[in-house]
Amino acid sequence: MQRLKALLPQTRASLRTIYSYHRAFSAQPNYAERDDDDSQEQILVEGRAKSRAAILNRPASLNSLNASMVGRLKRLYDSWEENSDIGFVLMKGSGRAFCSGADVLRLYHTLNEGNADEAEQFFKTLYSFVYLQGTYLKPHVAILDGITMGCGSGISLPGMFRVVTDKTFFSHPEAQIGFHPDAGASYILSRLPGYLGEYLALTGDKLNGVEMIACGLATHYSLNARLPLLEEQLGKLITDKPSVVEASLAQYGDIVYPDKGSVLHRIDTIDRCFSHDTVEEIIEALEKEAVESYDNWCSTTLRRIREASPLSLKVILRSIREGRFETLDKCLVREYRMSIRGISKNVSSDFFEGVRARMVDKDFAPKWDPPSLKEISEDVVEYYFSPLESELVLPTALREPYM
Repeated sequence: MQRLKALLPQTRASLRTIYSYHRAFSAQPNYAERDDDDSQEQILVEGRAKSRAAILNRPASLNSLNASMVGRLKRLYDSWEENSDIGFVLMKGSGRAFCSGADVLRLYHTLNEGNADEAEQFFKTLYSFVYLQGTYLKPHVAILDGITMGCGSGISLPGMFRVVTDKTFFSHPEAQIGFHPDAGASYILSRLPGYLGEYLALTGDKLNGVEMIACGLATHYSLNARLPLLEEQLGKLITDKPSVVEASLAQYGDIVYPDKGSVLHRIDTIDRCFSHDTVEEIIEALEKEAVESYDNWCSTTLRRIREASPLSLKVILRSIREGRFETLDKCLVREYRMSIRGISKNVSSDFFEGVRARMVDKDFAPKWDPPSLKEISEDVVEYYFSPLESELVLPTALREPYM
């Protein structure tokens, strides 16, 4: 259906007109009308024959996202969607990363300085952009060359085409810092084969580009060395047709298969262990599997889970399970609640403790609160999913969540 919508230019044009009118009078976040110097340097723009490219440009920070970057992306994508001279849009990163996720350190310091409103606005802007990406009316190409972590997947995977390379790796390590996979992750991960999404979310394990192709996270694979040729070809295209863009991507693509050591070959074991209803039952199943199989993978998986915040584990499992039955917009609204609750310190400071232990002091010895799964009540978990006074509002009446 995504491609079908992109092939209907008259419908697309009329929706752009309606949406432009609505945006001027809506209650959506009021993004700054002008980009500051930092955001212009951190999000570069390349003009091409009939396309535009947004380039994440904070290589020293692995292109981690801050509020000004996300705001600029939102404004650019809005304007490009309305511009009939632009047929399709491309996004990529500079340096060795596509995007390592949110600038967690900046968020940590912002919150510790008492600027909770600024942090909340960051999440609203980010999730609004993810929804725009997931309902975009023009073909979109994300070149995920290098590190793609956290919300780096949220700003790219909802788009039409996702190109990975031999340099790509993907992960959601949020449980290790007392947070949760967000920016649409509960939608994306819950739709992976079997219970692979639960496994990735609870352990933070990585997938490479080949594995992303195999499980459906990516649409095309290209060697890193061939990207200049691929981008040159895309830059010459004068089209707004997905089929033409796809043909160019396929021209420089490669057919690849996961190697023998890939975690995807353990999908039966993953399903046996991660299909259970609770984190405690998942751990018990892994322990049983470890005894019966003498497989080091089970021990490694258990270690990763036990290193994570117990509260995050419970919240994450419920989030992925609910995501299986929700549209993208519903997932984003719920994840916004979870994020605001997670940074509030009302029931736990695990986010602050996780960031401190892994990114500030780097002692890698977080003191989680509560410290164990058995000390977490259902009421505490429920709190993360409860409605907020100021909810995330998305333009679902005008931008149908067709994913």
